[in-house]
Amino acid sequence: MSIKSQKDFVSGLMFTTTGAAFAWNSATAYTIGSASQMGPGYFPLVLGLVLVLLGGFIMFFSLVVETPDGGVIGDIAWRPLVCILGANLLFGALLGGVPSIGFPSFGLIVAIFALTGVALLADAASFNLRRMLVLSSILAAGSYLVFISLLNLQMPVWPAFVNAF
Repeated sequence: MSIKSQKDFVSGLMFTTTGAAFAWNSATAYTIGSASQMGPGYFPLVLGLVLVLLGGFIMFFSLVVETPDGGVIGDIAWRPLVCILGANLLFGALLGGVPSIGFPSFGLIVAIFALTGVALLADAASFNLRRMLVLSSILAAGSYLVFISLLNLQMPVWPAFVNAF
């Protein structure tokens, strides 16, 4: 039996591997409990098993269903990969700061604007400053409404030096 879609096979393999890792870790590190009295490992175990099943189905169909182009995996798109991962890392560093190196927290609003700006650089051809500012403003306002106003989460909203004035 040959692989008829490389993309589907590799994505199914990633789902299966990730799901198996989550299921194994939750089964060995946490108390599972039962359906009526769920322990902290119950949900990650079930979610991991669902991912394993989903990955298995995707791999099965990659072996059975013929795709027009063969589903060949192309070159790695480095720019989007670096921009999206970098945007998330930058968001975390700006939101919480990095105390070990003395980097202060810049708060939720600045972190969201930075996240959006760096993530939109993944496609440099369609980057538009106006679109970035509108999207960032909507995301920042929505995040403030949900996380700060409605859920009352305690996190810095503005940079520490703004609060000093």
